[in-house]
This record gives sequence, structure tokens and C-alpha cells, in this order.
Amino acid sequence: MQRRTLLTLSILALVLIVIVAILVVKLQPTQQLQNASTAPIVAPASVGALAPTFSTPSTQGEFDLATVKRPVLLEVFATWCPHCQFETGVLDRLYARFGRRVAFIAIPGSTTDMTGTGASSQEDVQAFIDRFQVRYPVAMYDPSLSVSKLYLQGGYPTIAIIDRSKHIVFLKSGQRTFGPLARALEKVLR
Repeated sequence: MQRRTLLTLSILALVLIVIVAILVVKLQPTQQLQNASTAPIVAPASVGALAPTFSTPSTQGEFDLATVKRPVLLEVFATWCPHCQFETGVLDRLYARFGRRVAFIAIPGSTTDMTGTGASSQEDVQAFIDRFQVRYPVAMYDPSLSVSKLYLQGGYPTIAIIDRSKHIVFLKSGQRTFGPLARALEKVLR
């Protein structure tokens, strides 16, 4: 009897080990998704410094930081990033309130698409705009990640606020709420 119990427990333990091994392999993130969350630790932009200039086509025409006369709110985002997806609502509200006095531009800063399994593309950025009903200007796909390499601060999203004299007055990564961003914009408009 003891031998039969020991054999049964051994078989059950072996089956359990196999099931756990299968689940570990199946539930691991894909290599693509692991790469998607890898962002430059800190790009060269910094608060108080002159903002690195760039130009890019956007959903509302050409955006050229060098020629913009208004303060600028710049977002570097990833379409797969849940914090960036949430922040579209915040930025839409800010754009509705400040869009006539502040130039807005959001720039994709990842080579990974919204699903986290494929390559980003202009179609991926457009799907992001459509899905989250983005109203503020969004740059077309930036395959070289040139703006991301200038501004990204360790993660997505990164928000930069640039004053009229082209100096960076606000630069933070991570999800932001309406209140602090609205106060930062009001301050730059004074």
C-alpha cells in the first residue's frame, strides 16, 4: 500500500512539474515585448537647457520646433504603453484648454507596435490615434527614433514643456495627471 501511494504521489508530482514548466514557457513575455520596455535611461535633454530642435510631419501639418513662437508641450510615447494610452485623455483635455496658446506635439518613440509583438509603423500610430480618439497633433512614425533619443527620460511617456525662448522648463517621464501639467502650462504662459 505504501508503495502504491508513493508511486501515485511521484506521478502527481511529475505531472505538476510538467504543467508548471509549460505555464512558465507560455506566460513569459515575448522577446519583442521585453525589448519594447527598454528605453534609453536618460536622453541629453534637461530642465533649464536649450531644447534640442527637430521638425516632423504631424497629423496637423509640419511641426518645426525652431520656428514655433508659442510654448510647446512635447510627449514622447509608445503605442503599446498603458500609461501613454491613459494619458491621451489627459492630453486631450489639456489641448482643449491650452491648444490655442501652446503648441502640442506627441511623437512615437518605440519601434514596437501597440500589440507589443510586432514592429511599429505609420499604420500602428494611426491605429493608436483612432483607438484612443486623440485630438492633439501626433507626429508621423519616426523610424529612427530621433526625437526619442533627444528627449526620452527613462520611460514612456516623457513630457517636456518648452517655453517661448526654447528652454526646457518641465521634463519628466511616467504617467502624469491633468492638474500638475495644467499648472506647469499656466506657469509657462505667464
